[in-house]
Amino acid sequence: MDRKVARPRRRLWLAAGIGAVVLGAGGAAAWLLPDAGTVAVRRGEVEIAEVRQEPFHDYIPVRAVVAPLTTVFVTAVEGGQVEQVIAQDGSAVAAGAPLARLANPQLRLAVTSREAEIAGRLGDVSGQELELQRAQADRDRELAAASYDLLKARRDLEKRQRLYDAGFESPAAIRSLADEAAYHASRVAALSSGNIREAAIGASQRSQMRQLAGRLSANLGVVTASLDALTVKAPLKGRLTNFDLQPGQTLKAGETVGQVDVEGAYKLTADFDEFYVSRVAPGQAAQADLGGRAVLLRVGRVLPQVSQGRFRVEFGFAGAPPAGLRRGQTLEVRLTLGATQPAVVLPNGAWLEGSGGAYAFVVRPDGRKADRRAIVVRRRNPQQVEVASGLRRGEKVVVSSYAGLEPYKHLILR
Repeated sequence: MDRKVARPRRRLWLAAGIGAVVLGAGGAAAWLLPDAGTVAVRRGEVEIAEVRQEPFHDYIPVRAVVAPLTTVFVTAVEGGQVEQVIAQDGSAVAAGAPLARLANPQLRLAVTSREAEIAGRLGDVSGQELELQRAQADRDRELAAASYDLLKARRDLEKRQRLYDAGFESPAAIRSLADEAAYHASRVAALSSGNIREAAIGASQRSQMRQLAGRLSANLGVVTASLDALTVKAPLKGRLTNFDLQPGQTLKAGETVGQVDVEGAYKLTADFDEFYVSRVAPGQAAQADLGGRAVLLRVGRVLPQVSQGRFRVEFGFAGAPPAGLRRGQTLEVRLTLGATQPAVVLPNGAWLEGSGGAYAFVVRPDGRKADRRAIVVRRRNPQQVEVASGLRRGEKVVVSSYAGLEPYKHLILR
């Protein structure tokens, strides 16, 4: 006959205890583990700053380099091998001073051949001009002879005419002398007319020959100057830099071998982050620190080409450049972008690198958590960032680096 067997109470209590422990551990884990999109960070490892409303100083500090205001490059007009180096890098040179001499035997041979050719053509032109002069002289002599014959014929006619009038000469003799005088007169007229035409033609030919001779002489000067171009010369007075020629070095025509910097006139050049490319314009004021003394500057030229996230700006001195400047010297420059005005600001720091100024982690009033919030930032200087929207004065924000926090929306501050 079957009978009921009672389960021991001890086993029931054990099962209940285990269940309570499991439930308690699960609840604790649920309370301790962060929600999705949340990460815990140590409070001591983050920096927190308060949002303030204070004057915003709109400027950019930058390190600028002293550069010559005028620089002219030295080039080798003709190619060749460096035969002699006359000037040294860094020396002061005068305009036209020889810096180096090149050797180019092929050029010298070509110049000699060209000189001989031009000299031969000049000789031909001179010979043609001499022939024109001789032809003109022959025509002048022929006209002079015809004029003399006319004069003699007229004198004979005049004498015979007096004898004819006195009855001692026949009419036939008078007609013969009159015909001879008329012949010589027509001959003189023809020679005079022809001489005028030939003189005009000769003058035109001589003008053309003189022009040809002038061009040939100019070509001869250019050919001769090409040999002079084997001497590298300073284009103007100044300081010779980047000039490191060595004897035996081969240069190509048009190759740059150095530069001459005009001394006493300088500018400053500086590279800016592309963030400011729309805010820097010619004419803006700036100042440089020169041994504790402020020197006023003006933006002269902005080169908008961006290279590796930077663009270049040139500054000019508002007055005369200070004495003692040297090419390559660095100065601390402060460029003013706008007037100082009250604004809602945060400290400029590493937090901008991770967020790009698009968001910030705002600490809750209890200080235990920080929530990601979209913001808009505008102007920046080395200490401050102007916040246009998204934050209120008095709120606290995490301003340390956001590296690794991009995927998260909440921070637990422990």
